[in-house]
Amino acid sequence: MADYLLSLMTFFPLLGMLLILFLPRDNDGLLKGFTLVVTLITFVISLPLAFDNVFVTSGGMHYREFHEWINIGNFFQMNYNLGVDGISLWLVMLTTFIMPIAVLSTWNAVEKNTKGFMALMLLLETAMLGAFISLDLFLFYIFWELMLIPMYFLIGIWGGKNRIYAAVKFFIYTAVGSLLMLVAIIFIYYYAVQSGVPMNGFGIEEFYKLNLPYQAQFWLFMAFAFSFAIKVPMFPLHTWLPDAHTEAPTAGSVILAAVLLKMGTYGYVRFAMPLFPDALPTFIPFLSTLSVIGIIYGSLVAMMQEDVKKLVAYSSVAHLGFVMLGIFAMNMQGLAGGMIQMVNHGISTGALFLIVGFIYERRHTRLISEFGGLAHKMPIFATIFMIMTFSSIGLPGTNGFVGEFLALMGAFESSLRWYAVVATSGVIFAAVYMLWMYQRVMLGKVTNPANEKLKDLSAREIVIMLPLLLFVFWIGLYPNTFFEKMNPALEQMLGQMKNRVAVVEMQQPVVANLLDTE
Repeated sequence: MADYLLSLMTFFPLLGMLLILFLPRDNDGLLKGFTLVVTLITFVISLPLAFDNVFVTSGGMHYREFHEWINIGNFFQMNYNLGVDGISLWLVMLTTFIMPIAVLSTWNAVEKNTKGFMALMLLLETAMLGAFISLDLFLFYIFWELMLIPMYFLIGIWGGKNRIYAAVKFFIYTAVGSLLMLVAIIFIYYYAVQSGVPMNGFGIEEFYKLNLPYQAQFWLFMAFAFSFAIKVPMFPLHTWLPDAHTEAPTAGSVILAAVLLKMGTYGYVRFAMPLFPDALPTFIPFLSTLSVIGIIYGSLVAMMQEDVKKLVAYSSVAHLGFVMLGIFAMNMQGLAGGMIQMVNHGISTGALFLIVGFIYERRHTRLISEFGGLAHKMPIFATIFMIMTFSSIGLPGTNGFVGEFLALMGAFESSLRWYAVVATSGVIFAAVYMLWMYQRVMLGKVTNPANEKLKDLSAREIVIMLPLLLFVFWIGLYPNTFFEKMNPALEQMLGQMKNRVAVVEMQQPVVANLLDTE
């Protein structure tokens, strides 16, 4: 079974989607229950990955699956090439972990065309998992594009009043960036073929070994980086995100924040940076500048929001700026901090969108001015909300502190020292807008009569939040559980990049500093 674990995990939700088409359309309870069972089984299938110590001892790819798929002589070849290492491991686990939680959140929120909603959720899970484990660039691109379809319909059909605008904007932004990446993928393949390099499909491990000239790397990195920057999203390509988050149903917002945005940050670590290491130093100052601007801009705009959901959406722009800054530090502290912060953001921001969904189901409004004093009526809700607020701020003892601290420390110890100093202001801003929002919503007197009859969290809602609370403190208090399986792969990637850039260090001395892991 281990030989086909990745395929079974990835395509089991797709099998569930096909089976759900035969269930009665008008039985919402059955449809939701069946989808929940499918996502739970998928999570169970993925658990051997989390408990396998092979990731501690080796930074290479494991659970490999390789089959020839499309072969047109020397003209075109694509393989079914899968694998997982410490870089993708926890993102895969985050995906299978968050999906049952997202499905549970739909129990009272999705009331129309439940069959279509659940089918799209399962299709989306297959696409996300496939993107994280694909070792063939063309296969990765197929899964990357497949993710757009279910998310487009989830926003466009089950979203808010401006759902069509938000869905179209999301699709156009992501599709345009994806086309540039596709052109770059095809160029790399045919450059290798024309150069006489024997290629077995679009395997990234073979692409890593290509000695592309600097000028080619420059333009190819731009194509990949632009596509991934839209997905992160980095400033100024972020404008689709607040609209998509605000209009998406709660489950869609949770998946978008927890997993889909990580496709961009993962893409930099897996593809853009190791594929084009010679060009990377040229872009790092520019990309780091955009990361810092995103941290400050996202924080300042979040302070101005009157809608709780928009505030959380803009906070994502700021938090992912820390992820990118840590990655671009190009040392172990920064990379490890950026990678763990991807997981942290998925947990804390996903939880905040669930919290917003809980209160919206009760009041059908997200305006901060409509609330006040909810802690008196909903003490359990207030406690969980407070913990997730502290996690988002990065309070020591919570998961958010570990990632942000390491990312900033890595940047400070690299050539990005002053970027780190400026970015630290984002930590202060986060405390300002998150605590101010919590104070206005939860504390004080109950001034609005509509809030007098609010009920505290139900047993189902508490069950949804408990796993998220567990990981807030687990990662915050003992992060080595996650680092010990992640670090070997990061160390191997850094080592490979140092070897690749050795020939240009004389022309670009900054490379030696950027890749210094001491």
